[in-house]
Amino acid sequence: MTEDIEEIRRQKMEELRNRAGDGGDSGDGGAGEQSPSEPVHVDGQADLDGFVADHGVVLADFYADWCGPCKMLEPVVESVASETDAAVAKVDVDANQGLAAEYGVRGVPTLVLFADGEPVERLVGMQEEARLRSLVESHA
Repeated sequence: MTEDIEEIRRQKMEELRNRAGDGGDSGDGGAGEQSPSEPVHVDGQADLDGFVADHGVVLADFYADWCGPCKMLEPVVESVASETDAAVAKVDVDANQGLAAEYGVRGVPTLVLFADGEPVERLVGMQEEARLRSLVESHA
């Protein structure tokens, strides 16, 4: 069953990439592609690297299904995805322990903001929507 879920995630990522590419190629190597209006689940370093490379500003939400604050943060993250220029990546720390360790995630939720392919901000715990919007806009 886990393999089925992973295959669905892979297909969804491919669909999103293809859909973003249908809007016209800006010729800038992908960093100017339109951001998805919903958070996108990523699985593994290659998936996250590709997602970050495809978008100028990415907010990565490292979360766990069992985490109460993560569930409280979910509507805030969804709002940031739909109402800002940032793309939002969701990373399940239980399924991606190595990736979480790579970014120094020791508690959830942890949010890592990427700008131009590099991590530039890290926030741990519940965050206000205004703070996230401000961070995104400061790096847009």
